[in-house]
Order: sequence, then C-alpha cells, then structure tokens
Amino acid sequence: MKHITAVEVLKALAHDSRLAAYRLLVQAGPEGLAVGEISDRLKLPAPTLTSHLNVLRHAGLVRDVREGRSIRCRADYARMNMLLGFLTENCCGNDTSSCAPVCTPQPKQRTSR
Repeated sequence: MKHITAVEVLKALAHDSRLAAYRLLVQAGPEGLAVGEISDRLKLPAPTLTSHLNVLRHAGLVRDVREGRSIRCRADYARMNMLLGFLTENCCGNDTSSCAPVCTPQPKQRTSR
C-alpha cells in the first residue's frame, strides 16, 4: 500500500458522514461494527455508506473483515494514534505532559442478558 499522508487522512475525515462513521467505529472498540449496523445507526443508505467507508479505508483509518455474509469494520487505532501524534507533535511548546495521553482501546466488557 502506498504511503498515506496526514493531509489525505484529514481530508477523509472532512465530511460529516465520514467523521460520524469513524467516530462510531472508534467508540465501538476493537470489535467494530457490522456495516449494516453502521448504516442503521447513522441512517445512511447502504450505497452512500459504502462510498464513505471506501474513503476511510483508502486513508487507512478503517479495516474490515468478512464474517459470513456481512462485513465488520474496525477503526485502525494505530493509524488514529499516528494522526494524533502528528497533530500534537509540536503541541504546547513541546511540553508533552500537558497533552492528552494516546488512546489505548480496551475490549468492551460483555454484559449477560
């Protein structure tokens, strides 16, 4: 895969629906979400969502895996952390103690039903 610049990643997030989809995946944690669930939650038609997810995939922000007849998408936390690092590289006059810590996602606790 070609090298993806921070500008390309930021451009991918510069659309309300793509940003909403990415935030949803980040919040979902390492398990991610099925494409159908993303579509339902964001109330986006499947073709529109597919187009937005393709832009996020191309930017390296989203990875997916086929599970039977569905596709599960996950945020690429390594890429997210690289972007956060780029954005905070010169933050606060290089006083990194005043910058927020890098996100380390934890698996969600399953609740019994």
